[in-house]
Amino acid sequence: MLRKLFPHPGLSLLLILTWLMLVNEFKWGSLVFAAMLGVLIPLLTAPYWPDRPKIRNWPAVAEFIAIVLWDIVKSNVTVALIVLFKSRAALQPAWVSVPLDLRSPEAITVLAGTITMTPGTVTADMSADGRALLVHCLHAPDPDGVRDDIKARYETRLQRIFA
Repeated sequence: MLRKLFPHPGLSLLLILTWLMLVNEFKWGSLVFAAMLGVLIPLLTAPYWPDRPKIRNWPAVAEFIAIVLWDIVKSNVTVALIVLFKSRAALQPAWVSVPLDLRSPEAITVLAGTITMTPGTVTADMSADGRALLVHCLHAPDPDGVRDDIKARYETRLQRIFA
């Protein structure tokens, strides 16, 4: 019975917390509305999630989040320096193809989102067979290094999380 009402309890909790943070002040009405969202949205979207992803390694999740947050801060500074001090002629934008060892759609989605959230890079496309991501880099003097960095910093950790 509880499983039918809460098909994705983690998503329900995340929705409640997100709503309360968006409101930015605690009121009982906001909590009730957040709880309604936390129950209804997972119920309505449950048919589209036939297999929930299994997270196998929670310490790896914490490590991944810490690394991504650090990379976002570091990339913000780098992009700011590029915008402020690098001439347009000195920029070396590049398209980088990142071959994927990941097979889980959820893990590939997290990787693509992580690349896009990091300033200076955007995931633009995925190959038709799902075995590569196309990434645009604002400034990449060494495109192979960017590819290797994405695979080493993000993909290997996601393999441990979703394996």
